[in-house]
Amino acid sequence: MASRMIRTSLAALALLSPTAAFAHTGIGETSGFAHGFMHPIGGLDHVLAMVMVGIFAFQLGGRALWLVPLTFVGVMALGGGLGVAGIPVPFVEIGIALSVIVLGAIVALNIKAPVAVAMGIVGMFAIFHGHAHGAEMPENAGGLTYAAGFMIATALLHAVGIGLGFAIGQSSGRFGPLLARSAGGIAAIAGVGILTGIV
Repeated sequence: MASRMIRTSLAALALLSPTAAFAHTGIGETSGFAHGFMHPIGGLDHVLAMVMVGIFAFQLGGRALWLVPLTFVGVMALGGGLGVAGIPVPFVEIGIALSVIVLGAIVALNIKAPVAVAMGIVGMFAIFHGHAHGAEMPENAGGLTYAAGFMIATALLHAVGIGLGFAIGQSSGRFGPLLARSAGGIAAIAGVGILTGIV
């Protein structure tokens, strides 16, 4: 099971890596599914937050492995709908940066929140990420295919986070939890840099 998750995570990373360089650049015709898929992986803030959601779900284990990421994707779709409709959500960029800080800190501190609380936390931040995706949908993109793209990319990033949690735990023995928590700390610091405009 663990080796399968590791292989899946590595495959997802390989799939995501080449396209990340082309997001937000305006190179070629990026619309519909392709543009939606590239949007979450085109920004460090989105990538860090999504991976932290996956590691957080892994740290909680049990039902959280699927409920926490599923909540994020579902609520993010609602936020995306608000963005497409032009309904404003205040402090979107700040909310996204705070999501990196808070989720990174949760992972770093290895907080064992109840599943319902974890779902509430990630759902709150998902609104901001979804709104950003929806608000930046190109005019010539189909709404459903664009949404499918950013939802699938987000789910893959969650899977990468879960897979990294498994991989670190399997390969590092008793140092695995320390490595996972260190990754959370680095993400939180990067989130502060994003919030302050340094990164």
